[in-house]
Amino acid sequence: MTGGKSYEFYFSVPFHDLDPMHVVWHGNCIKYFDQARFGLFKECGIDLYRYSLNNKCFFPVTKTWTKHIFPLYYADELICRATVREASIKIVIDFDIRRSIDEVICIKGQGEQVAVQHPEMETLLEIPFEVRSALGFGE
Repeated sequence: MTGGKSYEFYFSVPFHDLDPMHVVWHGNCIKYFDQARFGLFKECGIDLYRYSLNNKCFFPVTKTWTKHIFPLYYADELICRATVREASIKIVIDFDIRRSIDEVICIKGQGEQVAVQHPEMETLLEIPFEVRSALGFGE
């Protein structure tokens, strides 16, 4: 195992992501995680849309969890990081959202994905080699 890749993106909390208590609505954290996930795949050279068309293989999210440590407020400057933890039988990605100003972790999370062959809708027993390799798990 050569070690998983990481990706970060910077963003500011928009007003429309707030709930009635004026903090980021918890469901938006999954949206931020997805932005980091797709950025990670893209940076690793994997266009998931094209990959699914060319290889008839999809990578649905099968499990997520999120731990909210500190609230996110309007206009907070944040960093969302995605790091691949595993990419053999399934893809496991760790996420964290930190304040830019002091690097304090406000949200932690994790997502799992499997490979599914289409149109059979059959779960594959391993992540295809080219995807594993691109994510840093080519051995």
